[in-house]
Amino acid sequence: MSFVHPQLFWVLIVPFIVFAVLISTNKERLSRIFDEKVLKRLSAADESVPLIVRNITMFLAIFFMIVAMARPVIEKGDKIVEVKGLSLLVGLDISGSMRSKDQYPNRLEFAKKKMALLFDNMPSDEIGVIAFAYSPFVLAPFSSDKETLKQMVDGVDDSYINMGSTDFMALGELAGNLLEKKKPKIMVLFTDGGDEEAIAGFSDLLKANGIDLYVVLVGTTQGAPVITQEGKSFTQKDGTIAITQRNDALGEVAKENGGAYVVATNGKEDIKELVSVIRSKYKNQQQGEVKIKERVEMFYYPLAGGLFLLLIALSSMPRRSVQRSALSDEKGKK
Repeated sequence: MSFVHPQLFWVLIVPFIVFAVLISTNKERLSRIFDEKVLKRLSAADESVPLIVRNITMFLAIFFMIVAMARPVIEKGDKIVEVKGLSLLVGLDISGSMRSKDQYPNRLEFAKKKMALLFDNMPSDEIGVIAFAYSPFVLAPFSSDKETLKQMVDGVDDSYINMGSTDFMALGELAGNLLEKKKPKIMVLFTDGGDEEAIAGFSDLLKANGIDLYVVLVGTTQGAPVITQEGKSFTQKDGTIAITQRNDALGEVAKENGGAYVVATNGKEDIKELVSVIRSKYKNQQQGEVKIKERVEMFYYPLAGGLFLLLIALSSMPRRSVQRSALSDEKGKK
């Protein structure tokens, strides 16, 4: 048998021993004030348990509780546990077109809500988050803590938006590095798409790295004006207002690279459908193996013994009513 917290045992046992010695070797305060005959009359007449026995019982109760706090266990060795689930790299588009308001309140906020739904529908899976536009970067490392991931994504606001065009080649290179040791390699992008020139070569890069692409397309085919950081419509050189439309070309790239795409809607069925497609393809493949220590907990035995002895010690305390009766008799004789 061993202790999980041996340091706690030694920290508590030293002052306990000192306390026990002081109690055992010093007389009670009453014996320093009253004569021995008077003290004997003041004592309870019906005390069935001697003081020394009661003290020993109390000390044993405290000792057993200290042992329980140190958490005794019986070690049974290491155990290999297979961790089930998938590893996904999720990307959030922060290009200038994500300010457009054809999705309420804008494409960026709408995409963030969809990402939160994806996290909720994959509670046991490992997810890493990146943001991408002209220069992609890691927003959150791979984690199964979905609440933390939600907080990180929720912190992406308008100040993150980059008016430059999306560099899909840089995105592919970053994804290849982050997913290098993952199997299978899965990337899910939340974006309003990209034109054919921007995504040229992206498909080949994904194939070279063995990455399966899934896309959640945000926005409408009718489009909406591009919004500047000042909240105004972006005007082109010829004086016309720039309109950005959802481009489904990236969805076709996803289909070419072993994945699929969905068009984001106001409901929850789109994300559920995407998760269903992902799970059905990979059959919830395992992430790997984890080594854990297998133990048999023993703390409840000393804890139960300590509580039982404490109950005995407290129930054997002399009654105050008997002491008051002895005092009354003494006054009556006087």
